[in-house]
Amino acid sequence: MQLAATRIGPRWFHWGQRTYVMGIINVTPDSFSGDGVGDDPNAAVARAEAMVAAGADLIDVGGESTRPGATPVDVETELARVLPVVQRLVEQLPVPISVDTTKPAVAAAALAAGATILNDIHGLRAHPEMARLAARHEAAVVVMANMRGYPHDDIMTAVLDQLRQSIAIADRAGIPPERVIVDPGFGFGTTPVENLTMVRSLHQLKCLGRPILIGPSRKSTIGLVLDLPVHERVEGTAATITIAIDRGADVVRVHDVPVMVRVARMADAITRGWTPPGE
Repeated sequence: MQLAATRIGPRWFHWGQRTYVMGIINVTPDSFSGDGVGDDPNAAVARAEAMVAAGADLIDVGGESTRPGATPVDVETELARVLPVVQRLVEQLPVPISVDTTKPAVAAAALAAGATILNDIHGLRAHPEMARLAARHEAAVVVMANMRGYPHDDIMTAVLDQLRQSIAIADRAGIPPERVIVDPGFGFGTTPVENLTMVRSLHQLKCLGRPILIGPSRKSTIGLVLDLPVHERVEGTAATITIAIDRGADVVRVHDVPVMVRVARMADAITRGWTPPGE
């Protein structure tokens, strides 16, 4: 199934032609990767500007850490962290702004401020009204499979089951297929072996007929395989997204944008084809 091109915010996305890079902005004090900018909107905006200058196609802003064991935050705290940053990024950057949230109130405020993607780690399944919000604003959604508290035997069967539920919710809300981006949930209630299987088997998600996103950046599975701390996982992340692109990833969500833009470009040249300049 060939997905239609779609406009998300200020940009067109031609799924299947190349890999798009999503830069991560954590406006939190407790990001697992240690790159949170706390409550400093200026630092968040500066980091996002640098990412776009380095080639990021989208920026994802999160105000609540989703790492295992993170302390939950209330709606007011998350809004205070996210909204000033989203407002400024929408005004200043020529790329779509995504908000990473599980809360309908935060999603509604961010969309009203100009965000054009909702990134929901519960895949709309916890709050189906998130889908209606996205449809009302003609926004895209990233729907994730999440194995936390979800008993399963075969990881890919479980991922596909959850993502089909998410797609059904999005369909009922009227969100077009090309704006429903599926994420297998690398590191969300999954074992290291399951995470590696997920990347190796990513092509199985193609049967869903939706763009595919994966976010392995700096995660603990890479650290475990390589026996490296979080800030030394760039090469492991690069290897992981290279395989993911070969297996069909359309979007890679990353911290280290300059390096991963180059990695994605090279992987695309090999997997999707390349024409030398001037030909």
